[in-house]
Amino acid sequence: MIKEIEISVLPKYVNDYSFQKNLAARKLKLSLEDITAVQVIRRSIDARLIIPHFKLLLAVYINENPNEIYRPIEFKKVQTKQSAIIVGMGPAGMFAALKLIELGIKPIIFERGKDVQQRRRDLRQIQQLGIVNENSNYCFGEGGAGTYSDGKLYTRATKRGDIKRILTILVQHGAHNEILIDSHPHIGSNKLPKVVQQIRETILRCGGEIYFNSLVTDLIIENNKIKGVVVNNEKEYFSNAVILATGHSARDIFYLLNRKNILIEKKPFAVGVRIEHPQKLIDEIQYHSKEKDPNLPASSYNLSCQIDDRGVYSFCMCPGGIIIPASTSQNELVLNGMSVSKRNSPFANAGFVVTVDEKDWQTKNEFGVFAGVEFQKEIERIMFEYGGKNLKAPAQRITDFVKDKLSATLLDSSYIPGTISAPLHELLPKQIVKSLKKSLFVFDKKMKGYYTEEAQILAPETRTSSPIRVTRNKDSLMHIQVEGLFPSGEGAGYAGGIVSAAIDGERVAEAVKRFLEVS
Repeated sequence: MIKEIEISVLPKYVNDYSFQKNLAARKLKLSLEDITAVQVIRRSIDARLIIPHFKLLLAVYINENPNEIYRPIEFKKVQTKQSAIIVGMGPAGMFAALKLIELGIKPIIFERGKDVQQRRRDLRQIQQLGIVNENSNYCFGEGGAGTYSDGKLYTRATKRGDIKRILTILVQHGAHNEILIDSHPHIGSNKLPKVVQQIRETILRCGGEIYFNSLVTDLIIENNKIKGVVVNNEKEYFSNAVILATGHSARDIFYLLNRKNILIEKKPFAVGVRIEHPQKLIDEIQYHSKEKDPNLPASSYNLSCQIDDRGVYSFCMCPGGIIIPASTSQNELVLNGMSVSKRNSPFANAGFVVTVDEKDWQTKNEFGVFAGVEFQKEIERIMFEYGGKNLKAPAQRITDFVKDKLSATLLDSSYIPGTISAPLHELLPKQIVKSLKKSLFVFDKKMKGYYTEEAQILAPETRTSSPIRVTRNKDSLMHIQVEGLFPSGEGAGYAGGIVSAAIDGERVAEAVKRFLEVS
């Protein structure tokens, strides 16, 4: 017999199996001899109490042997000649490929960037020299934007697909099995590249093909049906099914679709800044103590409010993390955040952003469907130029930001290219500034001490999601105009993170299978 119970334990007991077994025996009124094993199947932190506790959901095995915490999924070599092209090897592309293999379809992946090992050199060039390789950077390359920018796996997309299946596949390819039980799972940018490499090896072993440094520059379309793609302006590859999984920063794909009169739509997104605090301060606020128990992780937060009918919220919070340059072009500045698995940086950072929509980019209406993109690009160019055109980040203490005052001195920052004092209250769009200022005081009420001289903002955070949606049919998941073209993931406007993109990739792969069966 297996019974599930929930217990609450102090941090010092979170890894104490004997204590948990004894507590389970008392709660179920059983003798210790009757309990064969106790297994944690869900773990979260309850920090509402004066002393934070871990909430553990236990599977208690009574006179029965325990099950494995997860069962690997078997990927077999594809035996048929059926194939589908995948453009992009981020989460949507990788998980679409794995699902196609399960369904007996050969995936052929084209990735504009480099593999995870080669990609490291280009990231070093960005950090140390301010040189951006426009096809290999924090956004582009094997594994996509999440590979070297944190690896957070939390998602609210619980109704879209099987989250545990996605996590199981990640564990199967080298992620720690704790991601299966943590309420906010995280792999870390130091470990995720190895997981991505293992996924690549599975795809290749099962008969898939992967081509790096392979930018898709055109789509081959006949009679409103996809026939294949052109790579690097020269080589043609053919398939009746093409999955577009190019990520939220692949503007060239948006322009390509528009040139070919393939319908795309403007959509709301969010822009703002990165806000950085000392991690010790966030720990003190969240854990109500000057000293953090060593069994407690670096604390995080998730804040949101409505200001004048606009959403303002924290985004991609990185406890014990660093701020990174996520630019995809040499004449722009884009910031993001990341953490390694230990989350042991002395800094905490998060996106601090405001929702924007068509009323915000009215002055860009001459650009049509790309009005939002141009609004986004203008902010990135302004910040790039103010920073000296070398990826230094314009920065300001939040107290000075509220007072419309240039900061005489800046705080230490995790941002390696460096910071420069800037009047962000003047450089950012007025409506963004107004909403950010007001929300700081709302957030300070929720987390007393959040508004402090010890915090500063760096700009800009502009790539929260895609400003474009590639329109698809809600049932077939195929583009509404082009038969066989399947938009997927964040870049198409149907996901918002690693797990939700992976789920969408799997759903699209299943749609490809249905399409190929009848075509």
